[in-house]
Amino acid sequence: MDALHIKVGELPPECEELRAEVRAFARRNMTKYSKVQRAHNWSGRDPAFSKMMGEEGWLGMTWPTESGGDGRSMLERYVMLEELLAVGAPMGAHWSADRQMGPLLIRYSKDKLAPKIIPQIRRGEAFICIGMSEPDSGSDLASIRTRGTKVEGGWMINGRKVWTSGAHYAHYMVALVRTSDKGEDRHAGMSQIFIEMDRPGVSVRPIVSQLGTRIFNEVILDDVFVPDDHLVGEEGKGWTQVSNELKFERSGAERFLSSTQLLLEMLDEADSDNRQQSVAIGKLIARYASLRQMSQGIALMMSNGEDPSLAASIVKDQGALLEQSLPDIAYELFPEKLGDGSDFDQVMNLLTLAAPSFSLRGGTREILRGIIAKGLGLR
Repeated sequence: MDALHIKVGELPPECEELRAEVRAFARRNMTKYSKVQRAHNWSGRDPAFSKMMGEEGWLGMTWPTESGGDGRSMLERYVMLEELLAVGAPMGAHWSADRQMGPLLIRYSKDKLAPKIIPQIRRGEAFICIGMSEPDSGSDLASIRTRGTKVEGGWMINGRKVWTSGAHYAHYMVALVRTSDKGEDRHAGMSQIFIEMDRPGVSVRPIVSQLGTRIFNEVILDDVFVPDDHLVGEEGKGWTQVSNELKFERSGAERFLSSTQLLLEMLDEADSDNRQQSVAIGKLIARYASLRQMSQGIALMMSNGEDPSLAASIVKDQGALLEQSLPDIAYELFPEKLGDGSDFDQVMNLLTLAAPSFSLRGGTREILRGIIAKGLGLR
């Protein structure tokens, strides 16, 4: 069925066939993960799981066949993701590579980097981190100071990146660096550079979260040489490329399914005779249903070649609001579970500490709402 003739809420037969396959895969392979491990959701990491997904053909599944992908639809990928996210599958290792770095290389380095890296991503063997944010820059990427200086045969990179998710296990980083001055356009002069993490001059320092986990890192780039063909796309066009890339980062089901384990715990504990619990959980499920429709709509837009940037920002913003509300609702509805050491208690504690970050990753709430206001003509 042509995506152009599908309405939101409808899925073609191949999507439901795939859903059955993914559910069978999850039943076989998810039993070894505890409820707390599942609560980490897509930020959880298991390289062995990534390889299994590669064996199933679920990494790079929408990429063109001529570029090494399977040419499947965005709706099929959406179904695969929502099924695995709903059960808390540990997909953090390959996440960025599959979601946005593969498409980036296919589009902007089709003949140079893509032939080497795409097969690795497809097998679940290439983990790629994204070097955007910097100290003192916040969400203002135009103020980055990491510099790429042209030298014979390539580029010399110097600077620092922070909040770099997964840098400590990544094989590669795609870094946004300044290769020329801003001029009148403050977004001009930035380029994307592909860097092997084992190159001399690359060092990674952990940023330990309040959960005691290590997801974020600071990456120091000290006279790191990369060859000419590691420039991704055009020199000075990095901002445009990053803007295109962010539609992948903000549009998926992960933007409202990060806290599903806590919802499942609440459903298991709920008393059908308790009106307060029934009403509160019913409202949550209604919000989930709305966001699912919106997120599926974005997959349809991408299938039809439409620009989902505005819609993706709305889903990301509203998804974060939903996820951040769950711990408070759980505390209010099930106070007797506080401190009892149960799975419910452990999952609730984990997400209470993790939830503040949900409105930071992928763009802060202020940035997203600025994009939404501009898209609606309000600024």
